[in-house]
This record gives sequence, C-alpha cells and structure tokens, in this order.
Amino acid sequence: MALSREQIMTVTMNTTAFTVCFAVWTMFSVIGIPIKENLGLSDTEFGILVATPILTGSLVRLPLGMLTDKFGGRIVYFLLMVSTIFPIWLISVLTSYWALLLCGLFVGLTGGSFSVGIAATARWFDKKNQGFAMGIFGAGNAGAAVTKFVAPTLVVVYGWTSVPQVYAAAMTIMAISYWFLTYKEPASHTAGKSITIKEQLAALKDPTVWKYCQYYSLVFGGFVGVTLWMTKYYVSEYGLGIQVAALMAAIFVLPSGVIRAAGGWLSDRFGAHTVTWWVMWTSLACLFVIAFPDTTVSITTLSGDPIVMDLGVNMWVFTALLFIVGIAWGLGKASVFKYISDEYPDNIGVISGIVGLAGGLGGFLLPILFGILVDVFQFNTVVWWLLFGITLVSLMWMHYSDERATDRRLKAEGEAEGIR
Repeated sequence: MALSREQIMTVTMNTTAFTVCFAVWTMFSVIGIPIKENLGLSDTEFGILVATPILTGSLVRLPLGMLTDKFGGRIVYFLLMVSTIFPIWLISVLTSYWALLLCGLFVGLTGGSFSVGIAATARWFDKKNQGFAMGIFGAGNAGAAVTKFVAPTLVVVYGWTSVPQVYAAAMTIMAISYWFLTYKEPASHTAGKSITIKEQLAALKDPTVWKYCQYYSLVFGGFVGVTLWMTKYYVSEYGLGIQVAALMAAIFVLPSGVIRAAGGWLSDRFGAHTVTWWVMWTSLACLFVIAFPDTTVSITTLSGDPIVMDLGVNMWVFTALLFIVGIAWGLGKASVFKYISDEYPDNIGVISGIVGLAGGLGGFLLPILFGILVDVFQFNTVVWWLLFGITLVSLMWMHYSDERATDRRLKAEGEAEGIR
C-alpha cells in the first residue's frame, strides 16, 4: 500500500498527539501515589483521584466525535490540546484534595483526543486499510507507558510537582507542531458535515452500538483502569519502590498500546469478530489464574500430621500473565473499532465517540471499584475477580450474537468489490 505524504503526516501527527494526550491523561497513576501519602488518602480516595480525569475524557468523547464529523479533525484536535495546557500546569501548585479533583476534571479533556483522532485518521484511508490505520493511531495508548517511564524519575529527582510542569510544556510544543505539520481535510473527508445532531444521536438507539460499548469497556476501560492501578498494586502487593513498580507496570502498558496496530491488521485480514473472540477467551483464561488469591490449604492426613500448601501467584508469573492480557486487550481495542468502520463508515465520528465514551467510563469506574473492593475485602487480588466477571459477560454476549455472519458478509462484499 503506497501512502501519500498527507496520509503519512496525518497518521504520524495524530498518533504522536494522542500519545502525549494519553500520557497526560494517566499521569495521576504515578503522581497520585506521593499525593496519597502526603494527604493520607484511603484506597477509595486514591481510586477517585486517579479516575477523575478519566471521567471527563470519557464524557467529552461523544460531543468531540460529533464536532469532528461536522468541522473536521484538525481544528478540533488543535483547540482541544491548547485548552488543556493551563490546567495541566495548575496541578503542580495545588495542595488540596478537592482542588486536585476539580483540576483533574479539566486535565481529563485530553482523554477526548481519541474520538477526534480516530475519526480524523480513518477518513484518510479506504475501507480495506482503515483497520490498520486506526490501529497505528490507537498505539498512542503507549502514552501511558511514557508516564510509567518518565514520571517516576521526575518524582524521585525533582518531586511530583515537576511532572505536570513538564507535561504542560510538552503539550504546548505538541499543539504548535500539530498545527503546522498537518493538513486540512478535503471536503470529501468530512461528509459528516451534512449530518444533523439528531441524526448523529439516533445511533444511541442501535443495540449493536451498545454491544460494542460492552466490548470496549473491557478492552479499553480495563486497560485504563489497570494502568491507573498497577503501580500502586505492585507497591502494595509486592512491596516495590515507585520506580521499580512503574517499570513492572509498563510491562503491561507498553505492549498493549503498541500491539494495537497489529490488531487492526489482523481485523482487516480475518474479521473483527474472529480477533475479538480470541481476545476474550485469552483474557478469561489469564484472569482466572491471576484472580486466585494467596491461600494456605491444610490437609489432615491419616497419621494426623497436616500437609500445608501455600497457593498463589508469585510476582513473575503474575507479570507474565498480565503481559498476555495486555497483548490481548491491545488487539481487542483495534478489533472493536474495525467493527465500527465496517458497520458505520459514514458516521464513524459519533459512533466512535459513543463507544469511546463507554470505554472511558469503564476506565473511570474501575479504579474506584478497585479501591472500594480492596477497602472492603482487604486483599489486593479481589480486583481481578471483577475483571473476570466483566470478561465472562462479554463472551456470553458474543456467543449469542451472530457476528460470524457479519464477518462472512463483509468478506464477501470485499471480494465482490475486488478488495480481497
């Protein structure tokens, strides 16, 4: 596939901007740990703190997707980045928990960059290559790994307040670069200008859209929730320092973001359902093992001497399984959006906004639920029970949906058009 200069620059700049935005969106996963210690927060309060930016970033995805359909991605993306620069910097001078929560809501606007960038990227490519292009863009999720690598060092060397200061500077540079290195979308790329708000919101009545929301609330919402929680989990469960804990968490975060491009290619090749089906089964198997808590079993023998067995998952086995889950979710994030580009090519901005909203809300709710579960049950592995249950529900929904027929129909249409 030969790409034009405009296509290359569009994918490159949209992905880079999304990487920066995602790094900012998840920065509380690292700076929240010293803030928790300084303010004496509970696990639930910590969960709310790290999840607050995720809430805003989720809620704005739908309106931003609608604006992108109407006005094009370039202008919407640029204005979005500019609007977040001051709130990011302001985090560094706040000392009150409630002030941090309030400012976190504004910082969370960076999370809305997904619905802008995914639509702006997809429209530059034909249908047979959209999955791969959107997968490359989605690899910007690796911005969470940037936070895992960069933020802990800044915290240790300069203090946690240096992180939002550096990120505000990075966002400024990114916004300026984006404006001068991207191209205005041709009129043919913004067909959504003729779609009314009422027509856009009609998608909310489509049960198929809600099914994709369920899938994305796991593969993306789970990714965000686990990303926000993992550094603290390694500190609490395995007693690691913040730098080592963040690096261990990056083993999950980085591949899950980077592999998304492969998920797009596989979805183009084998169909969205096939990829998503294996993603769910792989996740379910790994989460079943991860969710097993440290347990001591005592068996009374005939001689009266008990046999004591310690059952559980050590840090290295846990990390290996989490790595596999991250890979699976990375593929799934792309395959879900392949569903959307296949089924809703003329309304991709608003549909991606709705599905992205559901995924973001999953990422918002999960850290709070994790904190509540840990506070109530007083052991860390309880968080995996929740994710196991969500995965099981998704698999059941897939089983009772005739999505294989959709894959076969789309493949037949592609062959008829000479695409494959």
